[in-house]
Amino acid sequence: QAQLRETGGGSVHTGGSLTLFCAASGTFRTSVTMGWFRQAPGKKREAVAVFNVNGEKTYAGFVNGRFVISRDFAKKTVDLRMNNLKPEDTAMYYCAAERGWASIRNMEPDYWGQGTQVTVSS
Repeated sequence: QAQLRETGGGSVHTGGSLTLFCAASGTFRTSVTMGWFRQAPGKKREAVAVFNVNGEKTYAGFVNGRFVISRDFAKKTVDLRMNNLKPEDTAMYYCAAERGWASIRNMEPDYWGQGTQVTVSS
């Protein structure tokens, strides 16, 4: 059974940057789509960026060119570089993986990390 672990969260001011890192340990047994979700207090968890088994990257509309997802298939890692951060980006960010193909519109993860907090202050 694979496990996901995130690192790289922290606190920045508006306009700052952070990179989140996620590493998978164990075995997925099949190809997986990997991505990042987030959940702010009082809000539903939402998808942020997805990197699927075909190498396609898809982003939520609110990203608007500010974030870049990258992935190393051999190392089983997926990273999220976040630029021009805004206070509304404050949330717990989760790494996730789903068996097979998925996109930002339909990803339903089979695996979740514990989350890493991102706080953006004005």
